[in-house]
Order: sequence, then C-alpha cells, then structure tokens
Amino acid sequence: MPCSNRMRGAGTALLLALTLSACGTVGGGTRYRPVADTPVRVGKPYTIKGITYAPADTADYDALGYASWYGSESGNMTANGERFEPGGVTAAHKTLPLPCYVEVTALDTGRTILVRINDRGPFARGRVIDLSRGAAEQLGIRQSGVAAVRVRRVNPPEADRAKLRKGKRAPERAQASATLLEALRGQLAGGPVNAVASDAMIPGGGGRGGQP
Repeated sequence: MPCSNRMRGAGTALLLALTLSACGTVGGGTRYRPVADTPVRVGKPYTIKGITYAPADTADYDALGYASWYGSESGNMTANGERFEPGGVTAAHKTLPLPCYVEVTALDTGRTILVRINDRGPFARGRVIDLSRGAAEQLGIRQSGVAAVRVRRVNPPEADRAKLRKGKRAPERAQASATLLEALRGQLAGGPVNAVASDAMIPGGGGRGGQP
C-alpha cells in the first residue's frame, strides 16, 4: 500500500490527545464518537515535524496538489473520534474543519467525487489530502497511489451527506471539462497551489501539538 505519512511520530500524540479528551476508554476498549456532522471541530494550531498547521473554517477552500490514500489503519480512531473505515469515502486534511465535505477532482481524468473529511493529515510534502481506500477507488487512483487533484470545499445536500456518513458512495459529480483540466494542470506544474485558501503552514512554528 502507498505510504501516506499521514500520522507518524508526533502525529500520534495528536490522535492520542483527542482520544483522551473527546472519547475516553470503556472497559479497556476504545469508545468511538458516533458518525455525525455535529459538532464541527476546527481545533487549535498543532505542530508536526517542525511545521505548525493552523486549522480554519475556510468556506471557499480551493486547492491544487497531490492526493495519496491509506487503508491499513482499519478500526483506528480518526482525529474527530470516529472509527476509521477503509471502505468508506472519507479523507484526512491538515486544516479544514472536522467533519466537512469536499469535491476531489483527478486532474488526469476529470473524475470528481464527494468526500467527507474526518481526519488530520497528510504530512508528506506536497500532499493536500489523504483519501481512504474507498475514496481512492471511487476516484480511480488506487493503483497509482498518488495523483494530482483539485480539492474544493462544498456544501452538499443532506441525501449525499447521509450516504457518506453510512460509509456509502455519494453520486459522482459532474466531470471537469478538458479545458478546465488543462488550466488546472498548468497551475499545478510549478508545485502545489492553494488556489483560494492557504493550508496555513508555519515552518518552525511553536503552536501546540496534540490538537484536532
């Protein structure tokens, strides 16, 4: 499986801190948060590998970069306290609220899907989103492992939200046109681009780690 560097080393502290503060343990086992769209958590700045990330409720987030995927952590707790289900259509993002919804477009095919953000990461350079195995399969990038994408925050209808909360796929979105894809690939050619909103990365920052 492709290595996403989603949460390793210091990132583990982030997950453990949320586990203890939000969910706790029962009888020596993990108690997961119910899969719901409320409450929405933004979280405080946190530091991973010397870089501080500042979560923000950015309604018009629109970014270009690279997506990876992860799936071996089945049953682990996500950063917002839910049980990670590899087959679901979910993803990890460094700064967007938990949970929220984004459209992810593969820049090589134009295929566009709806994804629910419920985790933190990826922390590998150049990656803007870490998809679950189910999301990678729907987007058609599971075999390639890493793909150029556009990530755009959206406010989908409740019917689509409900499908994703249940671990099912929402209907695919309209495919991006060849003209748009050419323009987006051109923007990305020089490196990851935050087309509208920044990922708020502060190199060497001293923000608090262990926050969702």
